Amino acid sequence: MMSEKLNYIVYIFINYIKSFKNLKYVNLSFYSILVFKSIWIASYWDFLEFIVLSLVTIVPLLIAIAYYTLAERKVMGAIQRRKGPNVVGFWGLLQPLADALKLLVKETIIPRRSNIILFIFAPMLTLILSLVTWAVIPYNFGNVLIDLHLGVLYVLAISGLAVYGVIIAGWSSNSKYSFLGGLRAAAQMISYEVSISLIVIQVVLVTGSLNLTNIVLVQKDNIYNIFLLFPICIIFFISILAETNRAPFDLAEAEAEIVAGYNLEYSAIIFAMFFLGEYCNMIAMSALMNIFFLGGWLMPFGSVIEEIIWSLLSLRVNLSGEFAFAIKTVSIAFLFIVARAMLPRYRYDQLMTIGWKVFLPVNLGYLVFIASVLFGLDILPDYFI
Repeated sequence: MMSEKLNYIVYIFINYIKSFKNLKYVNLSFYSILVFKSIWIASYWDFLEFIVLSLVTIVPLLIAIAYYTLAERKVMGAIQRRKGPNVVGFWGLLQPLADALKLLVKETIIPRRSNIILFIFAPMLTLILSLVTWAVIPYNFGNVLIDLHLGVLYVLAISGLAVYGVIIAGWSSNSKYSFLGGLRAAAQMISYEVSISLIVIQVVLVTGSLNLTNIVLVQKDNIYNIFLLFPICIIFFISILAETNRAPFDLAEAEAEIVAGYNLEYSAIIFAMFFLGEYCNMIAMSALMNIFFLGGWLMPFGSVIEEIIWSLLSLRVNLSGEFAFAIKTVSIAFLFIVARAMLPRYRYDQLMTIGWKVFLPVNLGYLVFIASVLFGLDILPDYFI
């Protein structure tokens, strides 16, 4: 919308300038000022709209991250027969706010011989990349900040860039423990990005689109991808556990070996950026798994469930899509917590063996199988015909 308006304005002014028979007598600087001023006026409201939509996306996301940490501590406490946070506020509901305030007012300690610029830049990069992933994730049909035709490639590109934040943090700290943790995390993330990429190729092959909205709409007309790609769905969940450095694959922060990993030397607000980035990635990966395999915002059993829910809640605004998207995403994010509470940590050689010697061959084999079935039955999506 914004680019069309700008192109239209520039086109009008250029034609107006060309209407003069002798261009050398025309004050082009004057007309260029008019062009850019008109562009600024036309794009002002579009830019303001973009900022508002970005805030509407980011602010609830940060609140969700804060209370996701509380839910994690509560659930782990219940699994391990503890109470969890229950002091700050009713039932401990203000604990995330207390933690945020504590990290905000603490002193930021920077190691003496570290690379200060990169040391501060690394957590900022991690947080920014985790937030911009949400720009292309649709919560409902049409409810997305930027509906890219190549949204899948955008997500994979952002996921690949996230490696730099980790390895820069480990190197710039000038600590052997941090550097070893950074190398571990980088190798781990790159290894399981291969698995995730092959899984995404299979999803694209089945749905025939690189657009996240279209991937959901294809599942509306057919069946959810989890029924077609069930083994791959399980592998995808395990891979995103490793991609986000979560238990049982949190080898980058193994306390017995390398203390706290790549963020060992970080404290206060810059540590909080890593913390927010990690949990934001977990929720984003849960949302992507929902879109790829569970139908995104689609309500199970269609309109029957929608009518029952909204008649019970007596709401005038139909938010069934957002409600279904949230429930599915939260359910997947809950599995992250259960995995951390119940599963022991793997050894690093076992982690690499699973990624390269198990998941890679299985994904390649299933990819060939799916492509052969679709081609043999002549049911390839129109995108590939």
